[in-house]
Amino acid sequence: MNLIKVCFFIVLVSVSPWVVALQSDSEQPVYIDSNTASYNNTTGTSVYTGNVETTQGSLHIKSDKLVVYMKAGEVHKMVFTGKPAKFRQLPGEGKEEIHGEGLTGEYYPNKNKLILIEEAVVSQGTSRSASRLIIYDSKNSLIQAGEKSSDSKRVHSVFKAKAQKKEAE
Repeated sequence: MNLIKVCFFIVLVSVSPWVVALQSDSEQPVYIDSNTASYNNTTGTSVYTGNVETTQGSLHIKSDKLVVYMKAGEVHKMVFTGKPAKFRQLPGEGKEEIHGEGLTGEYYPNKNKLILIEEAVVSQGTSRSASRLIIYDSKNSLIQAGEKSSDSKRVHSVFKAKAQKKEAE
């Protein structure tokens, strides 16, 4: 009987990263680890400081500070800051992880939207985009960079060619 439990546990652990990546991250619980935490019941906000690590499904955010805004008993918005704050997420089975960073970030779990502000950079594989503002729609794997209101705030993107495989002679 114990052997069956051990085998089931090994199978569960070995496939769990794919299971998390295939499910909607917004339906997963939010886990937060930090050095300090405070909660204001009147405003429905909580503040976490010091080496803050936030996880929801395959989304992982590391920041110096996190403010969580609750609405009707659910996480409405999370604002994270750092020098820089960083995130990573696996968008789906067989896809490369998306990595991003910025001085400030806003995450809206119910909208599957993550916004990076100031010194924002998002990369996936060999592709990279940098701008003052980047919006990442995790549900649709869509990245929008830049601001239409100003030509002075440019978007910088790099798409590196894949290395060519040498043919056997």
